[in-house]
Amino acid sequence: MDALGQLDKLKRGCLELISEDELKHKLTRSNKTKTPLRIKAGFDPTAADLHLGHTVLLSKLRQFQDLGHTVLFLIGDFTARIGDPSGQNKARPPMSDEDIKRNASTYKSQVYKILDPKKTEMVFNNDWFSKMSIYEFTALMRHASVSQIIAREDFQQRLKKQREIRINEFIYPLLQAYDSVHLKADLEIGGTDQKFNLLLGRELQRDYGQEEQVIMLLPLLEGTDGVHKMSKSLGNYIGINESPDEIFGKIMSISDALMYKYYELLTDEDLPEIKRLHPKEAKEKLAVIIISQYHSISKAQEAKSAFEKVFSHKAVPTGIPEYNINTQKKILDILTESGLVKSRNEARRLIQQGGVSFLDKKIKDENFTVLASGIIKAGSRRFLKVVI
Repeated sequence: MDALGQLDKLKRGCLELISEDELKHKLTRSNKTKTPLRIKAGFDPTAADLHLGHTVLLSKLRQFQDLGHTVLFLIGDFTARIGDPSGQNKARPPMSDEDIKRNASTYKSQVYKILDPKKTEMVFNNDWFSKMSIYEFTALMRHASVSQIIAREDFQQRLKKQREIRINEFIYPLLQAYDSVHLKADLEIGGTDQKFNLLLGRELQRDYGQEEQVIMLLPLLEGTDGVHKMSKSLGNYIGINESPDEIFGKIMSISDALMYKYYELLTDEDLPEIKRLHPKEAKEKLAVIIISQYHSISKAQEAKSAFEKVFSHKAVPTGIPEYNINTQKKILDILTESGLVKSRNEARRLIQQGGVSFLDKKIKDENFTVLASGIIKAGSRRFLKVVI
């Protein structure tokens, strides 16, 4: 495919290119020299599971691979110790080396559900930062000023609210920028919240005598609440390693407007064609597409059938877990001790919102006591069979 054809394909879903002319030039040169571009994207292993928000970037990376280019999948095992301050209203809590290693170890199996292993270089920035001398480190720090870093919007918001900014957070953008220098990146992909860091990467490459990377900014995917960026910590995420039933149910719960955005950012489907479908049918199709990609078509169809059985026919799914008790017990204790919910706070919130029922009756009192065997339903997709 010629450079213009590649450019047109790559621009879909992209909010900003810095700059389009530079990317066109790089693609043209790549075609002439038969040299693939080096496309960088960084992921700090702050959590073990990747979610659909991450796949917006991963899918764009796969587009580059399908056009013959090389992806530099950077795992920030060094920078994760600091924590990216982008979009944060307070300092991130420190992570242990054990947590970082454990989270990073899960990434390979997940990202290769999307990326082509043969066109992917998986790199770890601890490999170069751990070997950097204090002299090299201080030399790197000379490439940015305090006034430049403090001007970023998230830091300005913290200052207005009189919240502290730690020195290690100041240096994070420079470390991310140096990754681009070390890897000689031709282009870096990131969400809109990464613009400051990616621009600094261009500046640093110029300072080090390299050609500046092109910046491709992609939209942030809202979580299932339709308000906040998808995040595991906010509980509004859809993990690619979650069960097909869980993924199907979560997708069916999103708003129609958000569903169309998911189509645009997560699939190659023709949006005008999708909008001709009934919203329920369109959501079911979206759920099947996503589950098929990360599990299988058969698992997607099974999840669809299970959803229809539970929600259309008001049936209880088969194979639900059992929880045995010897005597009467408060429903709050059953919810948490059985693992049906993750915490007592979540259990209380579900009860207060009318999301818990026993024997088909909503429970409004967290002190409600279960006196007989029966089915507990928590939320829209979790069931538990209590046996006394």
